[in-house]
Amino acid sequence: MPRKKRPEGTRAPNGASSIYQDKNGKWHGRVTVGVRDDGRSDRRHVESWDRKVVTKKVRELERARDEGNITKPGEKWTVEQWVEHWLHNIATSTTGDGGWDAYFYATKHIRKHVGAHKLPNLLPDHLEAMYRKMQKAGASSATAHQAHRTIRTALNEAVKRGYLAKNPAVVAKAPKVEEKEVEPFTREEVTQLFKTAREGRNACRWIIAIALGLRQGEVLGLRWTDVDFQEGTLTVDVQRPRPKWKHGCDGACGHKHGGHCPQRINTRSETKRPKSRAGRRPIGLPHPVLEELKQHATEQTAEREAAGELWSDAGWLFTNETGKPLNYRTDLARWKQLLSDAGVRDARLHDARHTAATVLLELGIPDRTAMEIMGWSNVALTQRYQHVTGHVLGTVAEKLGDHLWKASEKPSDEPPEKGN
Repeated sequence: MPRKKRPEGTRAPNGASSIYQDKNGKWHGRVTVGVRDDGRSDRRHVESWDRKVVTKKVRELERARDEGNITKPGEKWTVEQWVEHWLHNIATSTTGDGGWDAYFYATKHIRKHVGAHKLPNLLPDHLEAMYRKMQKAGASSATAHQAHRTIRTALNEAVKRGYLAKNPAVVAKAPKVEEKEVEPFTREEVTQLFKTAREGRNACRWIIAIALGLRQGEVLGLRWTDVDFQEGTLTVDVQRPRPKWKHGCDGACGHKHGGHCPQRINTRSETKRPKSRAGRRPIGLPHPVLEELKQHATEQTAEREAAGELWSDAGWLFTNETGKPLNYRTDLARWKQLLSDAGVRDARLHDARHTAATVLLELGIPDRTAMEIMGWSNVALTQRYQHVTGHVLGTVAEKLGDHLWKASEKPSDEPPEKGN
């Protein structure tokens, strides 16, 4: 018996797209786009009094389904809601402390400028307007670029999880960041910094930073057990991460930020392992640095005896006056004070690391060895941290002269050829 032809306007079988009209004359369209989390068919519905409109919407849903651009059904996130969810529930498990802090500060701009948009309604134009507003308000191009990287990463995750079809941050044009050339300290500046540092406490802390190029968290995480005076080595095995504070009083203190709470609680561990194997490394100590460390040990012993029972003996290499580890903010403030007291130009503490890397370049240390000393996992970082100074150019020029001129002036052992 031949199968009857399905009348026009009735529902299609087996989950196929369908367009039909109800008893009131309204047109409906239904398209199967996938499977819901509970295993049931995800069938989307559109409607209109105009059949052409419904037909167009059905074709658009089919096209989006076939191209993989269908978002999950359910809650419609705003940008602010998604960024907050991503920051505190996803990024915390995939990002290091430093990277998370950068995301955290960037999300403040994102919430302020585009947070109210529904996730599917966010356009590249909205993001580009945000970057312009940030810079107009005084933010640097680097800060605006960090906001771009943050929203791009957050929305990439939304796309992966089916909450967003396409990431508008991939299309949006980020502001161009003008890289500021770092100027390493000169030998004269280093000498003056060392001299001034020796007039105060923890002089060796700054000498190690400049001479060995250790990161701030690496220096603050050092313990005496990391120093081998016999072998003349220093082992970098842990770091002290920047603390992240929360209220310890349930907000009763009246301060907005947890870091200002008198009963504040650090939510991060006191120490952590470096994020890469290259970060965990032994470093050979130059004899002058070794002598500075011995002098530092003598000075700390005297402080320990003077403090008596107030001394907190946890074995930290650099401490405050009662043996507790140095505070990040206090450490940075003392660096700025050191620069001022030494009459040296203002610079970041991280510029000391650039200086140490450049000295390795001046000494002609091979890239592989420099990577081991500095704790780099990527050889490309040598280009970022090592700067071609006048001394380097002078050395290259001298070697070039020796090779092209002095070599040609040497008498030849071969007798000249006789003419025919």
